[in-house]
Amino acid sequence: MPFDLRLIIDIAFEVVYWLIIARVFLSFIRPDPYHPVVRFINETTEPILAPFRRLMPRGTLPVDFSPFIAIMVLYFVRYLLLRLF
Repeated sequence: MPFDLRLIIDIAFEVVYWLIIARVFLSFIRPDPYHPVVRFINETTEPILAPFRRLMPRGTLPVDFSPFIAIMVLYFVRYLLLRLF
């Protein structure tokens, strides 16, 4: 049972990492925001990235560091969860 839970946690975090990375790449190419895939990625990752954007406002910086910080925090949370189970 713990092995299955660890695997589910690991896969879930891996999917979230890739969705955040996809969002970063999409921000560079600026696709149609109404495309279903783009909307899915944005709607899935926004609740994760929004708290980090509030902590680190972009201001005049040309780069949004919230995905980088979010991935670091998610990696730490994943590590803790996998150590518990």
